[in-house]
Amino acid sequence: MPLMSSSNGALRSQEWFGRNDKLGFLHRSWLRAEGFPTSVFQGKPVIGICNSWSELTSCNAHLRQVAEAVKRGVWSAGGFPLEFPTISLGEPFMRPSTMMFRNLMAMDVEESIRANPMDGVVLLCGCDKTTPAQLMGAASADLPSIFVTGGPMLKGMWGNKEIGSGTDVWHYWDELRAGRITEEDWCEIECSMSRSAGHCMVMGTASTMTSLAEALGMTLTGCANIPAADSRRYEIAHRSGERIVEMVREDLRPSAILTREALENAVRVDMAIGGSTNAIIHLKALAGRLGIDFPLERFDEISRETAVVANIRPSGTHLMEDMYYAGGIPVVMRDLLDQLHGEAMTVTGSSVRENVSSAQCHNREVIRTRDRALQSEGGTIVLKGNLCPKGAVLKTSAASNDLLQHTGRALVFEDHEDFMRRIDMPELDVDANSVLVLKNGGPIGAPGMPEYGNLSIPAKLLKQGVKDMVRISDARMSGTSYGTVVLHVAPESAVGGPLSLVETGDLIRLDTAGRKLDLLIDDAEFQRRTNTWKPREEYYDRGFGKLYLDAVLQADEGCDFSFLRGTGRAARKLPLAF
Repeated sequence: MPLMSSSNGALRSQEWFGRNDKLGFLHRSWLRAEGFPTSVFQGKPVIGICNSWSELTSCNAHLRQVAEAVKRGVWSAGGFPLEFPTISLGEPFMRPSTMMFRNLMAMDVEESIRANPMDGVVLLCGCDKTTPAQLMGAASADLPSIFVTGGPMLKGMWGNKEIGSGTDVWHYWDELRAGRITEEDWCEIECSMSRSAGHCMVMGTASTMTSLAEALGMTLTGCANIPAADSRRYEIAHRSGERIVEMVREDLRPSAILTREALENAVRVDMAIGGSTNAIIHLKALAGRLGIDFPLERFDEISRETAVVANIRPSGTHLMEDMYYAGGIPVVMRDLLDQLHGEAMTVTGSSVRENVSSAQCHNREVIRTRDRALQSEGGTIVLKGNLCPKGAVLKTSAASNDLLQHTGRALVFEDHEDFMRRIDMPELDVDANSVLVLKNGGPIGAPGMPEYGNLSIPAKLLKQGVKDMVRISDARMSGTSYGTVVLHVAPESAVGGPLSLVETGDLIRLDTAGRKLDLLIDDAEFQRRTNTWKPREEYYDRGFGKLYLDAVLQADEGCDFSFLRGTGRAARKLPLAF
């Protein structure tokens, strides 16, 4: 079944509803069962509303109301809206990690779009993995698509202090472990942090990926940063519903928007806003879906040319509500226009340049000019070396400057359970110069590449006033986290990557200026350890877990499934049911 209007201009949905045979009868009859007369769906664009709402995904818990606003827009533009659910990925609750199920959601989105009688789709997202999963699914299905993001929570407030979900959890947890706040303080912070629907209100993965959906050209201008509780969230949802009907009539599809230039724009914006390290994995996966070769080195090249201008935690001091009031992503992109592909097409039907050229900044403390940037280069860098021959990443905008060039003795933890059991032992052989190393946190080893990477500082060091250490793993970390943390080491330890060979006492050298991460042992010892390495038993032998372990790619390739890269033959004509 073609995923676009046919050459004679007929709507795709009319293959179901416009037939004068038994199939047309059945399809119309079943919509009539929901109380819809044929006048509302026959000959009109049918718009799917792909909703990742779930009570298990608190970030997206308001999306049913957002969907109603989208429907109003679709109706007003002469379309026919039909809402449908997909799996939803709630970051705080899912085990072993939402990352393990991102590809499952992407497949759900893609196949739901392909299998059903719709001419265009509005995708409702917000929580960390729901946005990239929907981007990946929509890119593969290539039906006219527009995103409506859920928006960040309102600021958290503890007394007279603004607090941000994630970032201040890690901060105050260390303060509690060090004895600098009380259990009562900790309880008050828990009650004060998350006070509305919406995703984390710092520049974590959720805020990053919704911002990058806008930078890619897949949302209406200004959509990404509107707070979830703001009525303007519903207004832009309504306008998105109107716009998708126009996009169907124009046959404007993701393949016309999600180009190499759009990806480079998104990477540029990611570096400028001090975005989550997870964005690199998700953009790599998206590039793979599009059949675009986009090596890690290109991320680093763009990073070297791009200043960090968004003064948002964890890189800066403000929160996402402030980002929106200051002008949001349109201001960031206007300020970067000389470095962006300004002619890139967007869902508005206009170019990036046309969309953002009139954006105005209302607070230059929140969105800095480049001459007052937080740092002169981008927020995330890519490392290579004998410890990460296929790459690793480090968020320099949230790291400690005095640790960006560092050599220290490794303290190795074989897995997360080992780390949790030993990290606060008083007798732990560790000092401020040590390098904490976590193995078996990657896509296969964990499994699912959880956010283990922001390893807690040992309690004995916290009490001595140590606030940061070099930490290395093949895991990810929450985009809300901070510290001198090397992540996504590839290949991972579970497949015999060099990280698996590190032993406690080894010297490791981090050289961010040279973009290097090296294990300082000689070649003979390196080879001896390689020859004696043995894999662990895999976690799954059935179900999705088994499919995941068999098909998942490494972090440097975006952790997508190998069989989902590129466009393939999925869009060729398929038979109708019955």
